Amino acid sequence: MSGVRQQTVARDEDGMRLDRWFATHFPQVSFGHLQKMIRTGQVRVDKGRAKTSTRLEAGQVVRVPPVNDAPEKPAAAPVSNKDADFLRPLILYEDDDLYVFNKPHGLASQGGTGTKRHMDGLLKSLPNKKGETPRLVHRLDRDTSGCLVVAKTKAAASHFGTVFRSRSARKIYWAIVAGNPQPKQGRISCFLAKQATTDGEQMVVVENGDPGAVHSMSYYSVTDLASRRFAWVTLKPVTGRTHQLRVHMAQLGTPIIGDPRYFNIENWEGAPGLGEGLHLHARRIALPLRSGKRLDISAPLPPHMQQSFDALGFDAERYDVQDEDPEGA
Repeated sequence: MSGVRQQTVARDEDGMRLDRWFATHFPQVSFGHLQKMIRTGQVRVDKGRAKTSTRLEAGQVVRVPPVNDAPEKPAAAPVSNKDADFLRPLILYEDDDLYVFNKPHGLASQGGTGTKRHMDGLLKSLPNKKGETPRLVHRLDRDTSGCLVVAKTKAAASHFGTVFRSRSARKIYWAIVAGNPQPKQGRISCFLAKQATTDGEQMVVVENGDPGAVHSMSYYSVTDLASRRFAWVTLKPVTGRTHQLRVHMAQLGTPIIGDPRYFNIENWEGAPGLGEGLHLHARRIALPLRSGKRLDISAPLPPHMQQSFDALGFDAERYDVQDEDPEGA
């Protein structure tokens, strides 16, 4: 391409992030070079400055500078049958628009510093009929297991992106916490902000109006108890802030066991037979499909949480997950 190009965002690209839109139309442009072009104002959306994370709307016009001299991306690696074989047993639901995976504990949703293996990269092994890579439409923390929604097409990604941004998706999490939350059912509402620590960034509770403060809200309900030391808690996030549920339960004084960042009880001792790792699981998700029907799907517990359920006498089959809603009672 020579010269500047003005390109209109298509209808099925509504809601797509700017960096993904660029990767689709101009795959020869590396992410680093795109960041430089955006930082210097060469890439604009409707004549305004943008970020790589900017969500595009159908009909908007993207200013694309000359990209002939952009550093070329390395040749794409061939589709990995090994990665596909890893992902297929994790599929809880599949149709022409989406996958719902039971993401394993310990597997990151996306790449980052030092993270080479992640769901976003593995998805390249499951291209759709047009050869396009499926797209994440929401995220789970590396150590959080459970329901993860992935769109197969641009149109589906636009639909489900809108669903999650409008909070039309109903998400239910299960956790094991230290202590017994009081009251047994309630709402947690506070402002959170990122704070740099020696272990990296983490979220802290701040006052409204503090720099970087964003509102967060979750509902919780105690499902079962194991003496006064442990509780099985059902959680429903309303907002979707980083580490929200982990911070909220720590703020309540009953942190999630196995949480390396937010577990804040000194000299705490576990119990025999507990599994190792963060005990937070995206148990269930319900959301509207493009067909108008509503999908409602649940993910079985990961091995380390099932081990702890068994050790503490919690019975995951005792409660019908379809009836569990911490906001409902």
